[in-house]
Amino acid sequence: MNRTPRHALIKKLQTSLPRGMPFDLATLERIGVSGQLAAHYAESGWLNRLGQGVYVFAGDTLSAHGAIKFLQTRVTGLHVAGRSALALQGVRHNLVAREALVLWGDVRFVLPVWFTSQFPSRYVSAKLFNWLDGTLGSKSLTTPPGVTDGLRVSVPERAVLELLYDVGTHQGLEEARNLFDGLRNLRKDVLSELLQSCTSIKAVRLFLTWARETNVVDVDALQKLYTLPVGGDKRWITRMKDGNLLSLKPYG
Repeated sequence: MNRTPRHALIKKLQTSLPRGMPFDLATLERIGVSGQLAAHYAESGWLNRLGQGVYVFAGDTLSAHGAIKFLQTRVTGLHVAGRSALALQGVRHNLVAREALVLWGDVRFVLPVWFTSQFPSRYVSAKLFNWLDGTLGSKSLTTPPGVTDGLRVSVPERAVLELLYDVGTHQGLEEARNLFDGLRNLRKDVLSELLQSCTSIKAVRLFLTWARETNVVDVDALQKLYTLPVGGDKRWITRMKDGNLLSLKPYG
């Protein structure tokens, strides 16, 4: 067997692919590495096999952001959401080591074991928005400064509604309120579009309640300018996972 071409391919792999990020067979094949050759490289100790058709360089340390960026190529709409998105943009409260990542996407998906075993995380595929503007879904995602290039992260206006959607199930009320208190300079045009598109009465009402209490936005002005999906004029009551009742008026 002629070893020179294979070693040349390994060098090409090492210079073509980023560190800290997995790669799949489709990526390898574009560089000239077949599935059979990838398996051989794994047996030879050049690559580590993470899962079916997914590899990483031997000895490489995966980064959470690099791994998420890889998953973005496989899951429609995958992005860092809710509490995790707010943390990447400076809104934090009582940071916990290895706090579970909150990821959202547009389709049902089970995060692979190779990812969850290294990065505790939770994936949500709830349809939180009926987009009134076809571009708002992509416009409400960003890559914050200092974050891996190309990583999709909810802007604060979207992230806070994702956070409030989780209240009472996966998100404690007290922590959510503390995070809400840390919000600053929300963009009213983006926020109004997201609120109008939101399908969760709980998230909208809870946002308006806390916004009125904190003056993060002028709730009365929003109410006058826009028709917000608050679900009627009666109180909205639900029992949270901890057994407590959450009671919300239409506009806070």
